Amino acid sequence: MIAASMTNIERYADLYENELFDMEKHFTGLIAAVFTPMCEDGSLNLSQVRPIVEYLIRTQVSGIFVCGTTGEGPSLSSEERRATAAAYVKAAAGRLPVIVQVGHNSLAESRILASHAQAIGADAISAIPPTYFKFKAIKTLVDCLAEISSAAPKLPLFYYHIPSVTGMDFDMVEFFRQAGKRLPRLAGIKFSDSAIPKFQAAAEFENRRFDVLFGSDEMLLSGLCAGAAGAVGSTYNFAGPLYRRLIDAFDRGDINEARRCQGLSVEMVRIFCRYRAHPALKAAMKLIGLDCGPSRLPLVTLTPEELQAMKEELGAVGFFDWALNKG
Repeated sequence: MIAASMTNIERYADLYENELFDMEKHFTGLIAAVFTPMCEDGSLNLSQVRPIVEYLIRTQVSGIFVCGTTGEGPSLSSEERRATAAAYVKAAAGRLPVIVQVGHNSLAESRILASHAQAIGADAISAIPPTYFKFKAIKTLVDCLAEISSAAPKLPLFYYHIPSVTGMDFDMVEFFRQAGKRLPRLAGIKFSDSAIPKFQAAAEFENRRFDVLFGSDEMLLSGLCAGAAGAVGSTYNFAGPLYRRLIDAFDRGDINEARRCQGLSVEMVRIFCRYRAHPALKAAMKLIGLDCGPSRLPLVTLTPEELQAMKEELGAVGFFDWALNKG
């Protein structure tokens, strides 16, 4: 028994050393919250994943976020989510880091998804907690994330903070204070909220100990001013060149050019919102030659007439120049 115990101690020590090394990796730049491509009958169309990944690499996207809100993760079965995650990891082939969103109303299912993400070679996991039964204590949130993370002990974990969807708007600084002591794999937060002061407070916590990924595309410039080093967004799928110009302008101190780029982003997002935001974003992929198919109910796919009208509005503000990197 003593010999066996020593073997386990050595094994855990090796794992801990590897975790310390892995946790030095930071997730920066533009991370596309990718779509889940579907056939017209609503089934998965995973043959389209590789072309999507190749396009993202060409447009200098720095990573991908799978099965989140943009990817309709909550509307997919667990089997479909595993298949989608595996397809993206395979297509990325180590060229882009892949974060897999594993949150589920069932913690048991979240654990299965997390374990699968680790097994297929994902670079990190992210999770919202169960949301059907609302709770008010950060400790409960940490308890849920601990359950999930324990199934993927080698992977960094990002809490998916999206209060507009979960209905739970916790103080992320206090979250870091509590979670930092209990979650050894906690890498940071996917901060999908427009509250810049809250974002900055979390980003500055303990001398920027954690990665806080900014999640509001139409406010990226504000996020950069507040210290964002990485951002996750839907429009990075097809407008990466626009945001690269924004970031480059910000880095060289050309605020007027950065603001001009952000203004174009704002106008683009306003157009999408006029056509049911999430289905419109997915439909935009078809407009650049990467058809991701319909949205799954309760999201309502754009009609051909709506798609044509949206195409005309986007063309009027130069969308196809940004998306195809022509100007």
